[in-house]
Amino acid sequence: MEKDQPHGQEHPISIYFWIWGLLFVLSAFSYLVDILGFESYTRWTLILLFMLAKAGLIVSIFMHMAWEKTAIIYAILLPTAFIFVFVILMALEAENTLLSRQIFFSSPL
Repeated sequence: MEKDQPHGQEHPISIYFWIWGLLFVLSAFSYLVDILGFESYTRWTLILLFMLAKAGLIVSIFMHMAWEKTAIIYAILLPTAFIFVFVILMALEAENTLLSRQIFFSSPL
């Protein structure tokens, strides 16, 4: 007889509890940013860093992407790279549009 083979991957439950605790701590830190009264770029930088850290933990552990190397490339890194390129293209287009409007509206008729 063949031994029963488990289907898929099984991970110890302790890793999920550790990640849950870490998510709780990161959430507390993001609330502390507001409580401590950080302002301007410091505030938004800290909030975005905590948000990205929490999103990374959720995607890598709870969605099992940490154990799927090609899935990380195709599902996370590739779309992020495309979005980054599109943001750069939009910024360049915005500069071009602003320059065109300044030239058009500043010229006397």
